[in-house]
Amino acid sequence: MARRRVLRPEERDLWQAVARTLRPMHGIENSALPEDLVPEAIVPKETLPLPLPPREPVLPRFRLGEKAVPVQKPAAPPPLQMDAGLHKKMIRGKIAPEARIDLHGMTLAVAHPELIAFLLGAQAAGKRLVLVITGKGKQVYEPVPRPIGALRHQVPHWLRLPPLSAVVQEVTEAHLKHGGTGAFYVWLRRG
Repeated sequence: MARRRVLRPEERDLWQAVARTLRPMHGIENSALPEDLVPEAIVPKETLPLPLPPREPVLPRFRLGEKAVPVQKPAAPPPLQMDAGLHKKMIRGKIAPEARIDLHGMTLAVAHPELIAFLLGAQAAGKRLVLVITGKGKQVYEPVPRPIGALRHQVPHWLRLPPLSAVVQEVTEAHLKHGGTGAFYVWLRRG
């Protein structure tokens, strides 16, 4: 086993000069080197900070022969709010949408008010099933990461927030003949 090297006087002086200029990070007063990294000849044991309390393990302890704790399942999708038969016809593309809006090429700032105006107008006109086309988005190779298909990801959130949450009853991905993953069926409540 290797012996611990003793610091020379000039090394000890240099270490003490550096140690006096240090400040704790993030306001934590106990931030110092671990005991095994600080030579005992420089810092007496009484001046060392108190050890931090042990962190709780992320996973519970497991012993051989024990049964594993069951993993919690993700939250179930919201319950269907419309007739199941009608919903089945809608997702199979058997019902034609009564109106549609194409948000291709729009920015998020332009698309949001357009979508609100379209859906409120469609409900006022007595329409029930409308098609919202967002596009699938395309892969962009840049040094700065950008979300792919920003509209495709943002539109379902907008439909669940006011003022559209009072108008929209059901949102489902469109059938392939109506746009597939780049479009949504929106079932509106009666006016």
